[in-house]
Amino acid sequence: MHRLPFSASRSCLAATLTAIACAQPAPALAGAVSFEEVKREFRSSDTAVLDRNGELLQRVRTDASVRRGQWMALADVSPALRMAMVLSEDRRFYEHSGIDWRAVSSAAWGNLWNTRTRGASTITMQLSGLLDEDLRRANSGRTFTQKIGQTVAATQLERSWRKDQILEAYLNTVPFRGEIVGIDALSRTLFGKAPSGLDAREASVAAALVRAPNAKPALVAQRACEVMRAMEPGQKIDCDALDMFTSAAVRRRAFDANEGIAPHAALRVLRDLREAGDQEAAVRTTLRAPLQRFALATLQRHLKELRGRHVEDGALVVLDNASGEVLAWVGSSGPLSQAAEVDAVTALRQPGSTLKPLLYAQAIAERRLTAASLIDDSSAQISTASGLYIPQNYDRQFKGPVSARTALAASLNVPAVRTLVMVSPESFARQLRAAGLPLRESGDYYGYSLALGSAEVSLLSLANAYRTLANGGRYGQPTLTARAPQASTAKARAGDNAAAPILDPRAAFIVGDILSDANARTRTFGLDSILSTRFWTAVKTGTSKDMRDNWAVGWSQRYTVGVWVGNASGASMWDVSGTSGAAPVWAEVMRFLHAREPSRAPRPPAGLVEASVAFGPGADGNPLEAARSEWFLQGTEQALFALDNTGAGTSADAAAARITAPADGTIIALDPDIPPLHQRVRFEAEGRGVQWRIDGKHFARGNSAQWLPWPGRHVIELVDATGKVIDQRKLEVRGAGVVAKSARR
Repeated sequence: MHRLPFSASRSCLAATLTAIACAQPAPALAGAVSFEEVKREFRSSDTAVLDRNGELLQRVRTDASVRRGQWMALADVSPALRMAMVLSEDRRFYEHSGIDWRAVSSAAWGNLWNTRTRGASTITMQLSGLLDEDLRRANSGRTFTQKIGQTVAATQLERSWRKDQILEAYLNTVPFRGEIVGIDALSRTLFGKAPSGLDAREASVAAALVRAPNAKPALVAQRACEVMRAMEPGQKIDCDALDMFTSAAVRRRAFDANEGIAPHAALRVLRDLREAGDQEAAVRTTLRAPLQRFALATLQRHLKELRGRHVEDGALVVLDNASGEVLAWVGSSGPLSQAAEVDAVTALRQPGSTLKPLLYAQAIAERRLTAASLIDDSSAQISTASGLYIPQNYDRQFKGPVSARTALAASLNVPAVRTLVMVSPESFARQLRAAGLPLRESGDYYGYSLALGSAEVSLLSLANAYRTLANGGRYGQPTLTARAPQASTAKARAGDNAAAPILDPRAAFIVGDILSDANARTRTFGLDSILSTRFWTAVKTGTSKDMRDNWAVGWSQRYTVGVWVGNASGASMWDVSGTSGAAPVWAEVMRFLHAREPSRAPRPPAGLVEASVAFGPGADGNPLEAARSEWFLQGTEQALFALDNTGAGTSADAAAARITAPADGTIIALDPDIPPLHQRVRFEAEGRGVQWRIDGKHFARGNSAQWLPWPGRHVIELVDATGKVIDQRKLEVRGAGVVAKSARR
């Protein structure tokens, strides 16, 4: 057999392939796709969650079918890796125009004589197969038609793309091992670093994996050693050491599915986007990365100090008062927690005394109280449908008559319950819902314990309710996803300011003034309290039953900060108070926020009156409280507040008459087998000189009365001596009527 010279055979083969290629239909890729389109359509298997300024906060895997990192510019890939890839896959990459004819003829000659040679597929040809599904390699290899189409596509790709673009696209789309696609995912998974930092040894392993993605580590190491020899000719290569390194690298899985400093916020914003039908490679949030890092570090450091008191979980949220933007969202203590996946920012927990500011604000708005009104802090037994409710203070001690200012600032429980008696649980529950707190049951279900936080709320909703107080009673939804236009913040501020207040702005101002008053809280927290800041802030702490939850929520001129500490399991903490649990974290975050930013007291809204007040004597003959200047809703001001037995002024209990039983909406079912006298309904009220009316008709006088019910809907009214309606209840009586005893035989 006569053999052609190598150059002649190569020319003949090239001519043959060219003729065949010209006879094939042009592939779909054929110059139709640009480098910019490929880069734009590239989708990472992770979504990057960014802060408001574009800084990476969290990377979350959103595509479980593949592990693909970010698109890497060629300049961000180490020179060692670029060299290794070219030497391994396409030595004449910068010389040919898509097809390496010398490699093609060598491969063909080797196939003819059954000798082993490297493949003839260039980087450009491989890229064309990666970009066009019709040219993609199947498990059984490419068909002859696919190979021809790949040749044509590579030629056309070289005409429209630069070499650096071809190499960059190839490095970002080539499969490496298992689910790993692209150099970013490979570098972070196998080597735990960015592609820019890969050295010659790591680059040789990466290049070896392209040729044999799922080969055994020993074969990958053998191939890597060959690449190293090509990269460093004349140098002695320690292939045994490279084998050990390769075996360890291909088993690594350092590229976590979810890593960063804001995992719970990231999952929340991605869930919202998914529900809205949006999917983005990068999502910008309203968070501030420096604040997020500080808040997370501060919470973790403080929880480490509390570990001896059986505390392992915590959460923190920071809101912008005007816009409602979430600036920090720390859902858990991370590695300190046994339930790090639980987002305590949105988990429902009992808020303890942190509901009291909203209660007093409602009572002041309804003119049932003023900030100077006297409330008796003494043992109380309140009748309820399930029996007597006996509230206690945190320290198990009673302070006697105190002003509403002192009662709220010092977080006294009994005065809060007495205030709820004036407002009624159902009315207070409606107010809480209007403030965005997700109460699951009616107010009557919780009863008077609602004043002490027996309902469950989330940290986010509670902080946003305090933001409502900061905004003069105007409610607005918090937001975590950054809006596209730069004017979004101004628009959000205008929207919040335009909304009708859900609470009297004057009452909101007075409550803020009370919670910022360091002197008013001294009875419980002392003069040197951690709650006191060098700038204006209003803050309230709370502890739930059995010390399961501890809270500190408050606001400054611009920010609202909410902190919760406890245990996700619901286990009780040991000896953790309002000032030792969440408050230190709250204070540190507030100081960070206002390190270079002032916070000034709000201006009083119209309709407020500032007046001097004095207090009558107590049992010891001294004034109950020191004289001071106090804020009043216009028309409620008075100069002297004293106990009734002094003959001067009024106390809150005497001033605010109220029906205490039955509850509004009560349904009474009559039983014909029970004597009528045993089915009477008892009416109870607080206040002096009150009278009862049923359906507009006079019924009885005094604080209690008994009524023989009859079927139908009825309105029970409490009126004063002048006939003015003070309070009312609606109830319904069901049944066929009371049967006389003589007729039941």
